Amino acid sequence: MKKAFSNELYVELQSKHIQERIDQFDNKLYLEFGGKLFDDNHASRVLPGFEPDSKLKMLLTFKDKVEVIIAVCAKDLERHKVRSDLGISYDDEVLRLIDEYHRVGLYVGSVAITQYRHQNAADTFKAKLENRGVKVFIHYPIEGYPHDVNHIISQDGFGKNDYIETSKPLVVVTAPGPGSGKMATCLSQLYHEHLHGVNAGYAKFETFPIWNLPLKHPVNLAYEAATIDLNDVNMIDPFHLEKYNETTVNYNRDIEIFPVLNAMFNKIFGESPYASPTDMGVNMAGYAIIDNEAAKDASCREIVRRYYHAEVDYLMGKINTKSLEKMQMLLSQANVDAKNRKCAIFAKEIAEARQVPACAIELNDGHLISGKTSSLLRASSAALLNALKYLAGIDQEIELISPDMLQSILSLKNNYLNIANPLLDIDEVLLTLTIASSSQPNAKQCLEVLPLLKDCEIHSTVILSKKDTETLRNLQMNLTCDPKSAGA
Repeated sequence: MKKAFSNELYVELQSKHIQERIDQFDNKLYLEFGGKLFDDNHASRVLPGFEPDSKLKMLLTFKDKVEVIIAVCAKDLERHKVRSDLGISYDDEVLRLIDEYHRVGLYVGSVAITQYRHQNAADTFKAKLENRGVKVFIHYPIEGYPHDVNHIISQDGFGKNDYIETSKPLVVVTAPGPGSGKMATCLSQLYHEHLHGVNAGYAKFETFPIWNLPLKHPVNLAYEAATIDLNDVNMIDPFHLEKYNETTVNYNRDIEIFPVLNAMFNKIFGESPYASPTDMGVNMAGYAIIDNEAAKDASCREIVRRYYHAEVDYLMGKINTKSLEKMQMLLSQANVDAKNRKCAIFAKEIAEARQVPACAIELNDGHLISGKTSSLLRASSAALLNALKYLAGIDQEIELISPDMLQSILSLKNNYLNIANPLLDIDEVLLTLTIASSSQPNAKQCLEVLPLLKDCEIHSTVILSKKDTETLRNLQMNLTCDPKSAGA
């Protein structure tokens, strides 16, 4: 992929802009941080050159000025909500985030448990955090939120919430996922800071949609494709257009809530610092795009991948018909055809010819490699081995791992672990390859080229196991599957 984005320019511009926003207020800014601070792989796919941790690098330029509040909703704790891309629960994700922030030297001041109604899971999690030395603050449901502004901005509204004492000029409010109460936490803090005589400010940091790209730009369409389960819709910001006669892009939830937010700002401060949802944002990503055509091409590829994900999610009951239809509409708006995914075409041809599940990989040089299900290997495992042989310059007929070794593992899974379908998964093949590498130069060569699989496209004609999916994600490969169960 051609580079579309300058990470260095982005970090520079973003840091400068956030500092300007801090200075605009009483040296105290609550920054609602949307999206992922770590592992923002969506952004790196649609904007080649965007590094998955670039937002973290930007925050590290404020290392001595920033502290983090993590908001988590008590309802999500109670129902054990899972972050789908990582497969871990929200409570575990909070703990992971705390560890990651500490690892890079960012100060996590506290955790806010929002929508608290004395849920057992919330009480248990609060105790767990406090036992680890983490400060926990409680925020309650507010009757009439968000429309009854007079009640919300009162002692019976935000006044009921714990006041989170912060010590740094920049307070980043983040969360394990959407709907965790980040905005409400920021607004509650503005109310309490005002009572304490501090003129704190609020800003919103969302990478997408990119406000200064056209509404139907593929980068912004790819954002809609990534959030079809949330039903987010990109829209022209009418408030910004009316005030400045300038066309900018925002999304429906921020536009719908802005009149209420504006009323809250007026109630707290006596006047609102913002004339539009776009004014509230601090995102500078659009200014760091250095190749618009490359960004369009990468985003169209992402929309196709999201279409395949949507078909699988629909089969699994994770999204409804309306969401799937929206995904089909986004394909049309981007003027792309999901049938043109090269690795998908190749995998389907192999599966049809051999009448078994197949998998195909499009390498970064454009070469296509396939694998099919055998008596020992899953199609995904076979395709990966074949790709490693190609990248290492090893003839496809050469065996990297002895059949006897593979058969022994298969026997263990079948006879002793009682696994019904014991074919070898990708991680098992890689582990076996690692063992073989101590005595087999070819196996060692294949392990050395593993990093070359990064950003390669891979398609399976059946839905892969959670374990295989996670391994491919760790290898940073772009997986899609046909909406067909492996057992069908």
